[in-house]
Amino acid sequence: MLKNDPLKRVLYIDLSSKKFWIEERRDLFEKYIGGTGVASALLEEECPKEIDPQDPKNPIILAVGPSTGLFPIVSKTVSMFLSPHNKLLGESHAGGRSAVALRLAGYGAVIIRGKSNIPVYLVIDSNGVKFRDARALWGLSVSETGRFIREREKGSGLRSILRIGRAGETGVTYSCVVTETYRHFGRLGLGALFGYKKLKAIVIEGGKKALPVTDRKLYKETYDDILTRLRENPSLKKYYELGTAVNIIPLNMLGALPTRNLKETRFEKAENICGEYFAENLLGRRLACAHCPMACIHIAALRTPYEDEPYFYKTTFISYDYEPIYATGSMIGVGSAEGVLRLLDSIDNYGFDVMSTGVVLAWTTEAFEKGLINEEHTLGLEPKFGDVETYLKMLFHLANQSNEFYTALARGVDFTSQKYGGEDFALAFGGNEMSGYHTGYGIHITHLTGSRHSHLDSAGYSYDQKTKLKELDIHKLVEKLFKEEAYRQVLSSAICCFFGRSVFDFETLARMFSLSGFGYEAKDLEKLGQDILIRKYHFKKARNFAPSKLRIPRRIFETISPHGKLDEKVLKTAVKLYEEMIEKRGGGACK
Repeated sequence: MLKNDPLKRVLYIDLSSKKFWIEERRDLFEKYIGGTGVASALLEEECPKEIDPQDPKNPIILAVGPSTGLFPIVSKTVSMFLSPHNKLLGESHAGGRSAVALRLAGYGAVIIRGKSNIPVYLVIDSNGVKFRDARALWGLSVSETGRFIREREKGSGLRSILRIGRAGETGVTYSCVVTETYRHFGRLGLGALFGYKKLKAIVIEGGKKALPVTDRKLYKETYDDILTRLRENPSLKKYYELGTAVNIIPLNMLGALPTRNLKETRFEKAENICGEYFAENLLGRRLACAHCPMACIHIAALRTPYEDEPYFYKTTFISYDYEPIYATGSMIGVGSAEGVLRLLDSIDNYGFDVMSTGVVLAWTTEAFEKGLINEEHTLGLEPKFGDVETYLKMLFHLANQSNEFYTALARGVDFTSQKYGGEDFALAFGGNEMSGYHTGYGIHITHLTGSRHSHLDSAGYSYDQKTKLKELDIHKLVEKLFKEEAYRQVLSSAICCFFGRSVFDFETLARMFSLSGFGYEAKDLEKLGQDILIRKYHFKKARNFAPSKLRIPRRIFETISPHGKLDEKVLKTAVKLYEEMIEKRGGGACK
């Protein structure tokens, strides 16, 4: 690691005392690279085992890596915390400008402790932290908050603004943090943690510093090589053209698109909400995260007529991707792109995680159909699959936790189904609501064993689509998923966008790190990825987590996948094998 690299600086912020200080943690970055590796080590240092997520001692950690600001699509910031949603490991990655802004402000990581006595927002720059009174912002939507801060704070073009909406303020355990309007720290409730701490927003003002490298000629050669490989990779072309929404039609044809709370896997209106429809009828522009050549962020322009004003329209720009479309489309039976966008706009402004919210609405609709809940619970609303207007009203009650039922629902389907029934069709794994894939065994092993219980942990859905049922070997599948998740720990320590995983092999990553003074070889990185993954597993295990003890929703065994009906015994065997594998390889690696 280079002596003058700002990556080694960790910014500590105490909201209770309104103080900050900076420590140099060179040893930490040299050992764990940055991003996920450093954040997991800091979380272990900062988070006591016995606390509840609402405890002020629960830290918010933000971290970047040695290649941030130096190479293309190394554009993400990792956040880590004790999750309010499942009381296990909370980890989320967001693109946009936050990573580059943080690095150019002169920090490799930020640790936020304590709880403010009044709502505040933070302004972070190279000189430290300013604490701003945010009482006037409390209760404002995500977009209103962003507009206020943009008008008040300097640094336009170099800054990043992270903020929450009403859902985070009231402690909805799957609320998110929105950054740069169209990017999110979603999943597992970072927004609720902001709310607990009375932290409305964070502004990161990046400077114009040059980042050091060991060899400028080799740096240029390496940069050009990576950029060329990214541009010429045919698998990345789809992210620019249609974005991840391109997956709607193939998954629907495959019979793997969760529909109406996974009662079905094909949606008869899929063509109305697919990537092709959005591109042809609603696409307004494309955006890219900082230092990214792909521009995979697709923004729809939704025109809404004003009442009693013919030919006058309000135009709202709303980002869309595959998972948000699944969650507000097929999963709740909404078959119109315009309806999907209206829901996405509302979900974003309240500050919900969209995947969890879609599954919550789907469960509520089926629970209402089955008579487990009634209009007394829903405050007079009758949820039906496809009913956008009712879902919009429900989002208001959910964000404000208007009664006892909505307060339960604000903790997710795992919690709500234990109280009201319907656990068989409560589609959550390890407390985290399911993603948009019912492709076979691989995806649900990923859901159950992944460190974040996210489809992105080990991408079992990809394995499912490439493997025929007769070729299924559970032992090989488990080994493959473990190796893939271990590799992704290195990628997210860098911290690279997962879209570039076909380009960022261990050899390329080692070469990138060497330019920042890190002496890793490819074989070192493979071992380090396993060590980081095991560290995260130990964090969860210390909080009574075991994959084999998790509840598995019955619905996934009832609804046919492309691999036919899934066998519960096979899935449980795979999860047990994974648990044994990680225990066997754990042996003190994280101590």
